Amino acid sequence: MRRFTTIAASLAMVIAGLSGCGNSTSSQKKSSSSSSSSAKKTTAVTTSASKTTYTSPSELKSKYDVIIVGAGGAGMSAALSAKQHGLKPVILEKMPTAGGNTLKASSGMNASETKIQKKDGIKDSNQAFYDETLKGGHGTNDKAMLRFFVDHSASAIDWLDGMGIKLNNLTISGGMTVKRTHRPQDGSAVGGYLVSGLLRNVKKQNIPVFVNSDVTKVNLKNGQVAGVKVKIDQDQTKTIQSKAVVVTTGGYGASKQLIKKYRPDLANYVTTNQKGSTGDGLKLVTDAGGYLVDMDKIQIHPTVHQKPAYLIGEATRGEGGILVNESGKRFVNELKTRDLVSAAINQQPGKDAYVVFDSDVKNRVGSIKQYQKLGFVKSADSWKALAKKINVPADQLDQTVTRWNQNVKNKKDADFQRTTGMDNPLNGKCYAIKIAPGIHYTMGGVKVNPKTEVLTKAGQTVPGLFAAGELTGGLHGSNRIGGNSVAEIVIFGRQAGDQVASYLK
Repeated sequence: MRRFTTIAASLAMVIAGLSGCGNSTSSQKKSSSSSSSSAKKTTAVTTSASKTTYTSPSELKSKYDVIIVGAGGAGMSAALSAKQHGLKPVILEKMPTAGGNTLKASSGMNASETKIQKKDGIKDSNQAFYDETLKGGHGTNDKAMLRFFVDHSASAIDWLDGMGIKLNNLTISGGMTVKRTHRPQDGSAVGGYLVSGLLRNVKKQNIPVFVNSDVTKVNLKNGQVAGVKVKIDQDQTKTIQSKAVVVTTGGYGASKQLIKKYRPDLANYVTTNQKGSTGDGLKLVTDAGGYLVDMDKIQIHPTVHQKPAYLIGEATRGEGGILVNESGKRFVNELKTRDLVSAAINQQPGKDAYVVFDSDVKNRVGSIKQYQKLGFVKSADSWKALAKKINVPADQLDQTVTRWNQNVKNKKDADFQRTTGMDNPLNGKCYAIKIAPGIHYTMGGVKVNPKTEVLTKAGQTVPGLFAAGELTGGLHGSNRIGGNSVAEIVIFGRQAGDQVASYLK
C-alpha cells in the first residue's frame, strides 16, 4: 500500500497567497516535510475542489519510464499523457506543493474552433487565432510552434473535458477579436481549478508526485538521456534512471539575477511570479546540450496591484472594465496587447492607473471576489463617490464613464477604437483597483521543436530530452497574448507525453 509524506502546507493556502495569473512574491519556498519516521502519516493538500496527498520519499524508485521535472500544468499534462500511452511516469517537484505558476493563471485558456465556441454561436478559425497571435508577438513567433499550437488547441479543450476539467465559459483577452478564452463555468480564475483537476487525475492514475525534490542534473550516457540526479528534502541526493526526461520547470520571472542579466531596465519592477519560478530548468537543459532563445523578451503585465504584487486578471477588462488615469480619464484601448497597454500606463503621471468596473463585471469575473478579500478593491454607490475614494476628479470620472457607456451603446469607441469587451455598459455599483505594470511572463527559454524535443545549436535533438511550458522559448515571440500560456502548458505538456511514448517504442 502506498505511503504518503506529511505536507504541512495546504494548497488552499497557496492559492490564497498566490492565485490570480500572477501574484505575490512572498510565497513559501521549500519547507521540508518530515518523512524519515512518519511515512505512514498523511496530511491532505486541499484545494477548493479536491483533496490530495503527495508520495513519500521512501517510495521513490530507482527507475521510471519517464521523469517529469516540475509539477505545474505542463508537467502534470505530460505525465497524464504518458500514462495514457501505458508508460509509468514520475513527477519531481522542488517546491512543497504542486501547481507552480499555473496556480496563478487567472483569465483562461485560449483555443479556436472549439465545441464551446460553436455552441455559443461564435465564429472562429485556427487561422484567425494564428494571425492574431503572430501579430501580438510582432511577427517574431516561431511559426512552426505556433502552427501546432493553434491547430491542437480545440482538441486540448476536449482532452481536459474528458478528464472532468470543463472550461465552458468564454471571455476575451487583449489582442484577440473574438471570445476564445475558455474558463470555468462560474467565471472564476482558471489556475486553481485547472491544478485541482489535473491533481485529481494524477492521483486517480496512481502517478507518483514527489515534492521537495530538486532535480540538479539531467544525466547523459553516450549522448542520450539516462536519468536525473535529485536532492530529496534538501539532504539526500539520489540518481534515478530513465531513458526520457521532460523538463517543465517554468520561467525565470522570480529570478532577480536573471532579470537583471537579461533586462536590467526591469530590475525594479515587482513580479507576479511564484517564488519557485527561478529558471532552474534552463541550466538543467543547457548543461545537457540544449540552448536558449529570446531571453531578453520578458513581458510586463499592465494591471498589477503593487503591494503586495498581485495580478488583476485581464478578464476584468475583457468583461467591460476600463482604465483611467489620475485625472479620471481614459488614455488607451484597454484591450490592446499587454506590451502596448503597459507602455501607455507608464506614460501616465505616477506610471499607474485604475481599473474601473461595476457590479455586473464583478459578477462575471469570479476572481474579483478574491481581490476584495485581499483589500485591493475600492467601492461606492456612484462614480463621483468612488472618485473621492481614489482621489481623482469626481466630475471627470463621472463624465468618463458616461461617455464610455455611450460608446458601448453605439458599439463604437470614438476615443481609442476599442472593439471588444463592449457588450455591457457600466451601470451597477462602482468599483476601482489601483494598478501599475509588473513582470509577469518570460517569453524566452529552451529551444524546442513542435515535438517538444530539446534542440542543440546545431539543430540536432538531445535524444530523450523534452521540454514544455514557460521554460521554452519562441512560441510567443516578443509579446504573449493573455490566455495563451494556459493553452501552451496543456497543448505542449500533452504533446510531450505523446512524443515520449513514441520515442520509447
